[in-house]
Amino acid sequence: MNKRAVNPTFLLLLILSAAVINGCKNPSKVLAVQSDQQPELYVIRDVNIIPMTADNRIIPHATVVVKDKKILSINEVVPASAKVIDGKGKWLIPGLIDMHVHNISDISFGQSYPTKGANFFPDNQDFMLLYVANGVTTTLELSARPEHFGQRNEIIKGKVIGPRIALAALIDGGDGTGMIANTPSDGRQTVRVAKGMGYDFIKVYSSLSIETYDAIVDEAAKQGMKVLGHIPNAFKGQLQNAFVKNFTMVAHAEEFSKQTDGFSTADAERFAQLAKQSGTWLSPTLITMVRIAQQARTLDSVKNLPYLQYVHPLVSSKWLTSNQYNRNTSPDRVAYFEKMVAFHVRLVKAFKDAGVPMVAGTDAGTSGVVWGYSLHDELELLVNAGLTTEEALAAATRSAASWLQIGDKLGTIEPGKFADMVLLNANPLEDISNTRNIAGVFVNGRWVTHTTISTMLADLAKRNAANKGKFEWSRRAEPM
Repeated sequence: MNKRAVNPTFLLLLILSAAVINGCKNPSKVLAVQSDQQPELYVIRDVNIIPMTADNRIIPHATVVVKDKKILSINEVVPASAKVIDGKGKWLIPGLIDMHVHNISDISFGQSYPTKGANFFPDNQDFMLLYVANGVTTTLELSARPEHFGQRNEIIKGKVIGPRIALAALIDGGDGTGMIANTPSDGRQTVRVAKGMGYDFIKVYSSLSIETYDAIVDEAAKQGMKVLGHIPNAFKGQLQNAFVKNFTMVAHAEEFSKQTDGFSTADAERFAQLAKQSGTWLSPTLITMVRIAQQARTLDSVKNLPYLQYVHPLVSSKWLTSNQYNRNTSPDRVAYFEKMVAFHVRLVKAFKDAGVPMVAGTDAGTSGVVWGYSLHDELELLVNAGLTTEEALAAATRSAASWLQIGDKLGTIEPGKFADMVLLNANPLEDISNTRNIAGVFVNGRWVTHTTISTMLADLAKRNAANKGKFEWSRRAEPM
């Protein structure tokens, strides 16, 4: 057989032609292949840069060169072969980082048995599109499973366009599934296993005993792994003892709400001081409790989400037919959730006043909290709670990258850093909601235009609508 090299341009034309002939059943697949044919050299001309460096001096009418997936230069000589992107009147910010997500991936529902494997296989590109469409180029997965390694590898290999993903292993106590530890020795061994499996961080959860929690945090430090997560219920009444060395971030404002009955400003200030003294950061995830409170009142809050159409039908079925926040709800329950929402605003203000670092996370995957879109919701809530627009942007860029220990690679727009950037049509420093007004996104050096994103989203919504009856939460254990 004559093994002649295939011309990449010809191959692309064949793929595009096949897509047209077959009705372009999934343009996402075309984009993934097409991206491999993209040039490695771009220039954005006449753009206003919001670099999100410490001084954050805006660079007006700038020229940015991207080469080999990195920012090559700012306001220097432009290579003649670069593809030009018009940045006139637009604003360039670093790619956004969501510091608390729960990604859908291959999973087995129903009773397991040897050889069964998964029975739900969501399309990875369809799912990652939600992040790309919203300029989210890095995420922190806080209940990572082995399947998430495969999901991340598909992105790294270039088969899927999606964000960078950091993976945290969740360790809990009690009788649940997953990584369970009920003694200090089990806790230490579980951390060592997680390290060996390649997880980046450790997430502690609510049912851990105090002794096991302490052992996990200490062992993680020995293994060079930062710990974040919930404050175990065992610390009720002795909260100060939870703030030990290497417990570096609380994953929800809600974790502090559980430690108070009065929801007072004094409590918020006390919690802020505890965090400050121990050097512990906060990811407030304000949008989570807002959505929970809304769903406790009515499921219309989910049904009317403008971006629900982009959520996989099985997930939307769960949110609408098996919603734990709406089931058996009552006026007292609604009132309690609303108190928590109000307290979280006071908590953010107190943490800001105390100088406690905060990052933007969403708990995406919680009912009504849609991947990608919810980060813009969170930024708006953070500003409403008292952060400046610049502080909110820092929480989703520079500060988040710093906590992830990759601040030398991304989080700001500087030569030498990865080309993860969002081109906006309006200035987000004037109005934080302008982060939604996206002209295009650089995802690891790949340029995706608003037109491409809109086309892909429209197709995804159409396919989700067509598949609605095929994926019902009540039948999730059946073959799909």
